[in-house]
Amino acid sequence: MNFTFNRNALKILSTFPGGLLVLIPLIIMGCTKIRERDTIDARDNFTTWQVYGGDVKGTHYSVLDQINRKNVSKLKVAWQYRADDMRSDPPSTIQCNPIIVEGTMYITTPRLKAVALDAATGKELWVFDPEGGKGGGMNRGLTYWRDSVDQRLFYAVGAYLYAVNAKDGKPIIGFGEGGRIDLRKNLDREELQFVTSSTPGVVFNDKLIISTSVGEGPNPGAPGHIRAFDVRTGERKWIFHTIPYPGEPGYETWSPDSWKTNGGANSWGGFTLDTKRGIVYFGTGSASYDHWGGNRIGQNLFANCVMALNAETGEYVWHFQVVHHDLWDYDIPCPPTLVTLAKDGKEIDAVAQPTKMGHLFVLNRDTGLPVFPVAERSVPRSDIPGEESWPTQPFPISSLAYARQVFTDQEITDLNPAATQYVRDTIKNMIKGNIFSPPSLKPVVMFPQFNGGSEWPGAAFDPESNTLIVNASNEAEWISMVQSKGDKETTLGVLGKQIFQSICANCHVQTKTNFQTSPAVTPLSGVKARMTKDQVLSLLETGKGQMPSFRTFSEVEKKAIVAWLFQEDENEKISTNDLRTSWRNQIPYVSTGHWDFRDPAGFPVNKRPWGTLNAIDLNKGTIKWQVPLGTYPQLEAQGLKPTGTFNIGGPVVTAGGLVFIGAAMDERLHAYDKDTGELLWEFQMDAGGYATPATFEIGGRQYVVIAAGGGGKPGTKPGDSYYCFALP
Repeated sequence: MNFTFNRNALKILSTFPGGLLVLIPLIIMGCTKIRERDTIDARDNFTTWQVYGGDVKGTHYSVLDQINRKNVSKLKVAWQYRADDMRSDPPSTIQCNPIIVEGTMYITTPRLKAVALDAATGKELWVFDPEGGKGGGMNRGLTYWRDSVDQRLFYAVGAYLYAVNAKDGKPIIGFGEGGRIDLRKNLDREELQFVTSSTPGVVFNDKLIISTSVGEGPNPGAPGHIRAFDVRTGERKWIFHTIPYPGEPGYETWSPDSWKTNGGANSWGGFTLDTKRGIVYFGTGSASYDHWGGNRIGQNLFANCVMALNAETGEYVWHFQVVHHDLWDYDIPCPPTLVTLAKDGKEIDAVAQPTKMGHLFVLNRDTGLPVFPVAERSVPRSDIPGEESWPTQPFPISSLAYARQVFTDQEITDLNPAATQYVRDTIKNMIKGNIFSPPSLKPVVMFPQFNGGSEWPGAAFDPESNTLIVNASNEAEWISMVQSKGDKETTLGVLGKQIFQSICANCHVQTKTNFQTSPAVTPLSGVKARMTKDQVLSLLETGKGQMPSFRTFSEVEKKAIVAWLFQEDENEKISTNDLRTSWRNQIPYVSTGHWDFRDPAGFPVNKRPWGTLNAIDLNKGTIKWQVPLGTYPQLEAQGLKPTGTFNIGGPVVTAGGLVFIGAAMDERLHAYDKDTGELLWEFQMDAGGYATPATFEIGGRQYVVIAAGGGGKPGTKPGDSYYCFALP
């Protein structure tokens, strides 16, 4: 028996004579089954938050309405939990979406401890610390599973996926090897590679389906194959090759040996699940190397695809590719939201996929075919030698483009005359174009930037109005390419700079450049004060957190990067014959990094708004409203209306008529009217809420909680708190 009920059903039945008598036997029969089976179906009532994103459909929706338009202005802090492991240099962050199960809240901390709290009071119940306070990297939440005996939590730290007893925080010794499995194994590749998992997996029929983060630079990376593991033993149950093997569908869309050597095409943003259809849905990222694909000629399926697999077996169901032969790092950053809409007099079950380009693709849930038209349009071709960029790219109808698409002279900032003139002078020698202008040896302005449009938090769906709520950034970046091969003789300093620009700059910024990098990077300024040379060399060998191992570097190359970082021995001459790192032979052109594009005062070079919150009517395929999300306090103090900011964190929508979201650089939690976009309430936190909130009910009281971990962008301070709000 598959029995579920919700609070509204109880209210309705109780109004009929004898209604409760009908319910009693159903409840008696159903409750035992709820305990015994996978808990996924029991979450469909939208009153709990037992899954990352609220429910397995990824709706970020709650029927709770105690907090509503009329009283949200009265919200107060009910409790604040402070972690004890915040890091200031480089700044740590918290991106965790808490889950709440039967009055207990499960979270992660800046150094990736798992913590259980009393959800009503914030009292700490237990702590699991797999790396002795030395953990690092990103984590966006945990996966919860239970049967009649066990309650387990799953999450990854570094290369390991841990199984933890949800009652006491102890590792489940019978899972994998001593309570963990090595994510670098069972990938159908023999070599040891960097693999971790930042986003929670999803459980179907006692199978934990997980996503992975892998290296995407020119250094050879791991493939992003999708895997399912037994929740009890850790045994791999199935695998789907996102970079197809010979004889598999899609193999012909790559170079012949890509399945052996290329990496990426990974679903780092997680999954959504249709339990009735038994289908798991996800989006994949770009293939590596991100910005030059001469060694992966073709369309590159199943990179940059919205995908559907049989959740029981891992068998292919359908795909829809949103970027062909990606050269821009336009990963699909989040899973599609499972929605139902009304079109042409029919109800359609669909998936709604936000993207970094600010394109929304709405696809039939059974077939993957577009619900609204998608057109293949010609795009500029690459001028990089050896590159064969794809001649066309898919574009949804213009009303489903919710971020700005093209940087022109009309987009130049009008914040003040000095900023306008600075940008006009700077872009004279840059390529300006649309979102699919390919990287070039000449600097190219990218708009929206490589980090969105939309990012990993995804969208929220209001089933009362069939409206999708999604936030977006509108800040330009720029990119340029350089040749990776040097002269026969060079110096340690020159080689170190080459390696840094080719590989490290995608994730770091160093003091020898006048630019700032994209959000969520770790600056390398002041590395001499934090680490010794031996510690840097050890880190290059082992990797840590989100940083992969670079053990394929030769000793000379390791010495060169240390010389560059520490600004010592830079003039020592070396022969390039001593260099054996494979990427130098395979990848002849590399990016110098993703660079923020700012005016002299540090503000974006394009016109406002720099970030928006958007409501999209899925019945019509049109934008209902669009408002700035966040502001810069220094501009606010000058009397400017909200400007919007780069934002990273997701929305929650409720039956109380509200959208809750942090995300913006103003470090506030905001509440908007879901029908109009009017800002109704905001709260200034100690640090940025670069995470997705959760809402839940205990003892008849509704709560809203968000992680305020800050640190999501250079220059923003880190935080250590979870704020939980309720009405007085």
